[in-house]
Amino acid sequence: MAYRILIIDDDTELLKMLKKYFELKKYEILTAENGTEGLNKVKLQPDIILLDVNMPKIDGIEVCRSIRDKVDCPILFLTARVEEEDVVNGLSSGGDDYILKPFRLKELEARIMAHLKREARRTSRTACCFQGELTIDYKAKTVQVHTDYLELTKLEYGIMEFFTMHPGMVFDKERIYEKVCGFDAEGDSRVITELVRRIRKKLKQYTQTEYIETVWGMGYRWIK
Repeated sequence: MAYRILIIDDDTELLKMLKKYFELKKYEILTAENGTEGLNKVKLQPDIILLDVNMPKIDGIEVCRSIRDKVDCPILFLTARVEEEDVVNGLSSGGDDYILKPFRLKELEARIMAHLKREARRTSRTACCFQGELTIDYKAKTVQVHTDYLELTKLEYGIMEFFTMHPGMVFDKERIYEKVCGFDAEGDSRVITELVRRIRKKLKQYTQTEYIETVWGMGYRWIK
C-alpha cells in the first residue's frame, strides 16, 4: 500500500510540482492550498504531512497546533524562516522536522522516508519502561508519573524515549537532534536545550526526582 502524503501550501506551482514528483514515486498525494482546506484534508488520515509555515489567514504553526492532538503522523514544516524563535515555535507546536526553501526534491524525499521508517519502528514497539514512579509506554507513546500522564509534544516525547532507551549514556545536543528530530546534518543545539527545559518543567509538576542530568561541556544523560 502506498504511503499517503498531505501537502499544505499556498504556492500552487509548488503543489503541482511536488504532486507530480511524488506520484511518479508511487506515493498517494493529497494537496491543500490553505490552512482551512488542510484541516479538512487531515480527516483522510495521511501518513505524513508537509506543511508550509507562511500562509495567509491560518499559518502553518496554527494549523499544526490545531491538528497535533488529532493526528499521530509526522509533520514536516516547509519554510523560508531561519530565525531561532521560528524554529523553536515550529517544533514546540508539534512539528517533527523542518526543511528550508528552496530545497532539493531528493533531499525532501529522503527526509520523508526517514520519518516514515522511524514511525514504523515506533509503532512496532510493545514494551514499557519502568523506572520508579515513571512509566513510559513505547507503543502508546505516553509518559506517566504514578497515575498522572505528562502532556508532551511529539518531540518532547521523542527525547524522553531516546534517553530512556539509552540510560546512563551521554549524548551531545547535535546527536540528540539528529536522532529525535530527523536531521542528518548538524543539529540545532538551541532547540534541544529548549525542549529539555520544557521536559524538566513538566516532570517537576509531578515529581522531585531528577531524571535528566546536564553533563557540562558534553550534553545530557538519563540517570539510571
